[in-house]
Amino acid sequence: MRSILNEKNLNNKKILLRLDLNVPLEKNKITDTTRIDKILPTLNFLIKENAKIIILSHVGRPKGEIVKELSLEPICKELQNKLGKKVKLITENIKEIKNKNLLNNYNDEILILENIRFYSEEEQNDNKFAELLSNLGDIYVNDAFSCSHRAHASINKIPKFLPSFSGLQLDLEVNALNKITSEITRPITCIIGGSKISTKINVIKNLITKFDNIIIVGGMANNFIEYFGNSVGKSIKEKNCDKIVEEIISLSKKEKCKIIYPEDVVVSKDLNGSPQKKELSEILSDEMILDIGPKTIEKITRVIDSSKTILWNGPAGYFENPNFAYGSIQIAKKIIENNKSNKIFSVAGGGDTVSLINHLNAVNEFNFVSTAGGAFLEYLEGKNLPGITPLN
Repeated sequence: MRSILNEKNLNNKKILLRLDLNVPLEKNKITDTTRIDKILPTLNFLIKENAKIIILSHVGRPKGEIVKELSLEPICKELQNKLGKKVKLITENIKEIKNKNLLNNYNDEILILENIRFYSEEEQNDNKFAELLSNLGDIYVNDAFSCSHRAHASINKIPKFLPSFSGLQLDLEVNALNKITSEITRPITCIIGGSKISTKINVIKNLITKFDNIIIVGGMANNFIEYFGNSVGKSIKEKNCDKIVEEIISLSKKEKCKIIYPEDVVVSKDLNGSPQKKELSEILSDEMILDIGPKTIEKITRVIDSSKTILWNGPAGYFENPNFAYGSIQIAKKIIENNKSNKIFSVAGGGDTVSLINHLNAVNEFNFVSTAGGAFLEYLEGKNLPGITPLN
């Protein structure tokens, strides 16, 4: 993958920059600027190199229609404030822009084209649309890792027509993921949760061949608890998953990867109830498992202590209620403690995990926290991503 950092001459070059500025909007106001903050280093680098910048991005799912509420206007204003530079929103129809020297009409301004998903050709991965976009620039830069699992025109097809590079944020993301998939320092442990085991089966199968320990927590752990002969009461669990559990256990034995699931739990009658610690054999039919118990926490912290690399994807319980957040918090604290003393390299990702880490104000206490969602999981599955392959 060629990084834009290594390109020697960017002076006056027109850079077609694909970003993920899909930030949450409420009444035309941005409620979380994380995605904007993450790409500022790339923008500042290009500004310093005196490059001409044309930004491509999307917000929401307008499905090829112009949806006023999904305009990039508030993002344009936010970028202008953060960069201290003029950022001009181009609202005219991209298909009607005839002038390749679009930037000449605007003095030293950064341009941002209106929501790229207002055009149905974007999600259709249309070749002609990608060529049309490519005519606006000299160089293409992808700094939208979180969109790179999408085979869309501005992600997958533009590199056919222009010299193409990765941006600084995309470099960080891929380098962090490589350290947990190919450039591994052992022992390596994955802590994986979530409600559905079927959505993570390919991730787990791919990681078993590379990891020393897979710790299964959250809703999917209930399938393991039940498989080994215990009642899970009215806990969340996925139906008809015995074959998947068997597959995981069989592969883990073959690959000598240890599978760890809860030994004890915290239960309650409902999501707002009071917590009660229980052995697996003690769970009643009207109770639900909402967190891991003290013995399990102790076991997980011992495994973290013996690991050099940690991947964390999915909290240990129903952390939204503080009564059931203790297990997840203890996992976070142990990773942070070992990170501070440089004992481990830590990567965390997935919406709920990121929410928990944000809640603990601990984003900077991990080596890398990914907000990429689908692209993060597909990379861990070992898939070739449509936005990364063309950059190699």
